[in-house]
Amino acid sequence: MNSKRIAVVGAGLGGMAAAYDLVKAGHQVILFESSSSVGGLAGGFKEPNWDWSVEKYYHHWFQSDVHMLGLMDELGLKGKVLFPRPLTVMYHNNRFYPFDSIPAMILFPGLGWGINKIRFGLVGLFLRLTKNWKSLEKYTVEEWMRRWTGDFVYDRMWKPMVEGKFGENFAPKVNMAWMWARLHSRTPRLGTYVGGFQAFCDDFAEILKEMDVEIRLTSPIRQISQIDGVLHIQTDHGSERFDQCLVTTSPGLMAQMVPSLPATYLEGLLKLKNLGAVVMLLSLKQPLSKEGYYWYNIPKAAGFPFLAIVEHTNFLPKEHFGGEHLVYIGDYLETDHENFVLSEDQLLAKFLPGIKRINPDFDLSWVNKTWLNRTKYAQPVPFVNHSQNIPSIETPIDGLFFASMSQVYPWDRGTNFAVEIGRKAAQQMLQGI
Repeated sequence: MNSKRIAVVGAGLGGMAAAYDLVKAGHQVILFESSSSVGGLAGGFKEPNWDWSVEKYYHHWFQSDVHMLGLMDELGLKGKVLFPRPLTVMYHNNRFYPFDSIPAMILFPGLGWGINKIRFGLVGLFLRLTKNWKSLEKYTVEEWMRRWTGDFVYDRMWKPMVEGKFGENFAPKVNMAWMWARLHSRTPRLGTYVGGFQAFCDDFAEILKEMDVEIRLTSPIRQISQIDGVLHIQTDHGSERFDQCLVTTSPGLMAQMVPSLPATYLEGLLKLKNLGAVVMLLSLKQPLSKEGYYWYNIPKAAGFPFLAIVEHTNFLPKEHFGGEHLVYIGDYLETDHENFVLSEDQLLAKFLPGIKRINPDFDLSWVNKTWLNRTKYAQPVPFVNHSQNIPSIETPIDGLFFASMSQVYPWDRGTNFAVEIGRKAAQQMLQGI
């Protein structure tokens, strides 16, 4: 087999996983990344007085993340994975209750008692056991859940979850296969990496370099085109020729990079809907919660100006972060929402009343520092029969491939499925050589 020159665009975990398989197969791989570090949405940062990095967006793995953990095992890094057991809670009537397992959900007082809890439990058990998600995607979450759990359970339990994730506009259109995927395999025990996610990404990048993958940071791709059967990739430093190319960015960015894609494929990319994410991280002088909760699920109908609060140092010891108490405030929002343009100070002021509902004693004097991260591509939106809308990994342009979070359906976005889709793309590329 002749060695091919292959470009991988995007040094998130999907791109790095693909690069790993491609270089193992004997090919020359160049990994392009527009930012100054590897990791993508799984990346993080570290203050000078911290021993560990903290994540910008993703916060943990699940014990069921077989693709992520399997890759780490191959890399010889699985011994650095930790699985603490933090406490996730749900808001109801001005209080928070445990909400991180089927038994905890059944005991949740927001469901009432009697037949409602029985129906809730039976449906939860069915979704954990069935593997037939295809039969579910022709129904919306609302249609299916109202039928099988009843209006009361849907309105109290499932509607807040779907509206919280997708907003009032998209929530009624989200299909039931998405909900199945969330309930089918997630585990209450959550994982991280010694040093934080960025430490793993950096360790992975060093392994790739040792395997002769060339990683070019701060190297955005301007355009990809095919000329006389050869792929040309345009960067700020000129044009380069490649035998194959894998793009692991968002569908919208893929469409911008490759305007010569055939109309049908291009239209398919542009029709896909997604939400963005706004995440503020606070460093506090003292803990926010008195109870030691990690993840606060908050229904939008409760009137909070955010979807979730995540007290990171109730998951990992504050000693990793210079003794500071770290708290995330996060939300998924449509990309034209004002939270994408408000300043950091304006957002903190907007969030303040909600934070005080968590702890009335909270005061701005508790805050050491804040960081704000925003991305317009965070959460794909799966409508009814969404499997018909998934772009193929192999594009109509010979040698050009595409792998993104929009193709991991029915699974939800996450590092585990980024690894899966990246490696799946690499296998398709190798089959074409």
